[in-house]
Amino acid sequence: MIYALFMLLAIVSAWAVGRKISVQTALPRHQKFFIALVGLGVALVIAKLPFLIFSDNQLHNAGTWLVSGKTVLLGMVGGYIGVELAKWRIGVTTKTGDYFAVPVAVGIGVGRLGCFFGGCCYGVPCSMPWAVVFSTVDALPRHPTQIYESLFHLAMALVLYVCLTQQRFQGQLIKLYFINYFVFRFLMEFIRPEIHWTLGLTAYQWAILLLIPLFAGLWVFDHRKGSGLSIQND
Repeated sequence: MIYALFMLLAIVSAWAVGRKISVQTALPRHQKFFIALVGLGVALVIAKLPFLIFSDNQLHNAGTWLVSGKTVLLGMVGGYIGVELAKWRIGVTTKTGDYFAVPVAVGIGVGRLGCFFGGCCYGVPCSMPWAVVFSTVDALPRHPTQIYESLFHLAMALVLYVCLTQQRFQGQLIKLYFINYFVFRFLMEFIRPEIHWTLGLTAYQWAILLLIPLFAGLWVFDHRKGSGLSIQND
C-alpha cells in the first residue's frame, strides 16, 4: 500500500515540477499532456516486461506484479520511446526532452522512496553505520540502495534545472540525465543482490552496456543534425 502511495506521490511531484519550471516550448498544454501521458504509459509497460519474461532464477524479484517487479532502468527508456511515439503520432517535431528531464528526475527520486519503505530494491548486506534492516528479506543490515538512488535522481534534478536555466546542453538534457544514470546504475549493481549473468555482470549491467552507446550516439546525431541546419541557414 505504501509503495502505491509513493508511486502516486511521484507522479504528482513530477506533474507539479513540470508546471513550475520555466521552459520555452511552442507546444500547447493539451499536446504536452498527451505526450506525457503516453510516455508514462509506455514507461510502465516496458518497466514491467523483463519481470514477465524472465524467471526468478534469471532476474531477482521476477514475477511480482502489483507491489514491485518494475525496473527504473527500462522504465526510463520506455518513457523516452513513448514520448517519441506520441510526438510522431501528433506530428510534433519540437524537442521536448529538456521539458521532461527535471520532472522525471524528481518523480523517480520520490518514487525510489516508495521502494525503500516498501522493502524492495535493497542492497547487499554491509556494516555501514547507515545500513538498514529490511524485514521483507531477512535480519541482516543492508545497503539502502533505494536511498542512494533517490539522492542521485534528486541531485540530478537540481543539476538539470541549473543547466536548463543557464541554457547549457540545450536539447540534450534528457540524454545527459540518462547517460549519467546508466553509469551510476552500472556501479550500483555491484552492491545489489542481483543474479549474475555472463562474465559476472547482471542483466541490468549488460543492458547498460548497450544503452550508453545508444544514447551517446543519439546525442552525436542530434548535434550533427543541428550543426548541419545551422550551416544551411547561414
